[in-house]
Amino acid sequence: MFIDQAEIEVKSGKGGDGMVHFRREKYVPRGGPDGGDGGRGGDVILEVRPTLNTLAAFRHTARYTAEDGRGGGSQNRAGRGAEDLVVPVPPGTVVYDAVSGELLGDLTAPGQRLVVCKGGRGGRGNTHFKSSINQVPRTAERGEPGEQKRLRLELKLIADIGIVGVPNAGKSTLLSVLTNAKPKIADYPFTTLEPNLGVASVDEETTVVLADIPGLIEGASHGAGLGFEFLRHVARTRVLIHLLDGLSPDPLADYAQINAEMALFDPRLREKPQVVAVNKADQPEVQERWKEFRTKFKKQKVNVVLVSALARTGVRELLLEAAQRLAETPALKEAALPLPVYRPTEEDPRDFKIVRETDGWRIHSKAIQRAADMTPWDQPGSVRRFQKLMERLGVDKALREAGAQEGDTVFIGEYELEYQE
Repeated sequence: MFIDQAEIEVKSGKGGDGMVHFRREKYVPRGGPDGGDGGRGGDVILEVRPTLNTLAAFRHTARYTAEDGRGGGSQNRAGRGAEDLVVPVPPGTVVYDAVSGELLGDLTAPGQRLVVCKGGRGGRGNTHFKSSINQVPRTAERGEPGEQKRLRLELKLIADIGIVGVPNAGKSTLLSVLTNAKPKIADYPFTTLEPNLGVASVDEETTVVLADIPGLIEGASHGAGLGFEFLRHVARTRVLIHLLDGLSPDPLADYAQINAEMALFDPRLREKPQVVAVNKADQPEVQERWKEFRTKFKKQKVNVVLVSALARTGVRELLLEAAQRLAETPALKEAALPLPVYRPTEEDPRDFKIVRETDGWRIHSKAIQRAADMTPWDQPGSVRRFQKLMERLGVDKALREAGAQEGDTVFIGEYELEYQE
C-alpha cells in the first residue's frame, strides 16, 4: 500500500553519568579524584534510502528511541558513547515538527541525512571539579537528557513527468502503456486512490519517471475529494501531461478547473510546462467532436493532441513531446528550502521566567531545567554547585523580589526545591 503521510515520535539518547571516584592504590593513600566522564547519547537521524518509495514502515513502528550513553568509570575511564539511530526514509520526504509546524528538512538525494534529535552529552566526572581549595570533590554531573519530538512526515513523489486530469480520464491506462507499471484500472471515477510510478524509455540512453496522480475535482485546493493528496505530488514534477476525457461534456472546462485548483494550492504549479491531450480517440463520438475540441483550445492558445491510451494511438508521440519539454525545463529549485542539518535553538542561558502558582513558584528556563536534570541530588557537592549557579544567574534575587518567603516550594520541571534565604 502507498502511504504518503505519517507521524512518529523520536527521542535521542541520554548522556551517561559522570562518576565520583577517588584513586585507591597501595602506597597511594591520597590519590585524588579519578572519576571518568559519561558517554554521549545517540542521535536520531533520518536518512534517504532510494530503495524505499512509501512511508508504510511507519504504520508498524511509530516510536524511535536512540540508546543512552554509558556512565563513566574509575581511573578516568570515559563511558562508551551510544550508536546513532538511523531511520530510513524514501526520497522526497518532507519533515515537519508536528507540534510547531516548523519545516525541519526536505530529503531528496540518496544518502542525505537529517539529525532530528541530538543526543545528550555525557556528564563530567569529579576529576573536573578539583581545585586548590577543593581537592576532594564529591561532585559529578548526570548525563544531559536527550531530546524528544513528534514529527510529521510527508512524501512528495519525485517524478519527472506527472499525468494529471479529472477522474476516469485514462491516466492509469496511459501510464501502463508508456511504462511497465501495473496500476488498478477500471471504468469508474477514483480508481486510482494512490499515486503510481513508472519508468518509460525515450531512447537507448534516456529514461523518464512518470507518476499517475489521483484525479482532481473542484475544491481540491481546499481538501475536497483526494485534494491535498493529489496536489502534494504535483509539486515535485517538472512537466505535466494534462490528460482530458474525450467523452466529457466539456473538456475545456475540465482543463480550466484543474489548472485553477493547482494555482489555488500553489501559484508556482501554473508555471509548469504542460502537454495537453484529449484521450479516448478510439471512440467514434470523440472522433466526431475532435475538430470542435481543437478549435476551442486554439482560441485559448493551447496546443492539444488526440490520443487513445487503450488503442495506443499517439501515445509515443505524446511521450516524446513531454520528454522534449522536460529537456528544456531547468531542475527544480530546492535552494530556498532549509538545509537538512541539525540547528539547535539559540537561547541565552541567563534568560528565565518566574511564575507564581497556588502551591509555590515555578521557574521556566530550558538551560536551568537542563542543569537540574544533570544534577545528582544525592551528592551534597553537586547540590551546592547548583545553588551557586542559581545565585550566579540571579534566580535567588529574582525570587526574593517576586515575594518568595522562607520555606516556599520552587518548581523546576519535575523537581521540587525549598526556597531558603
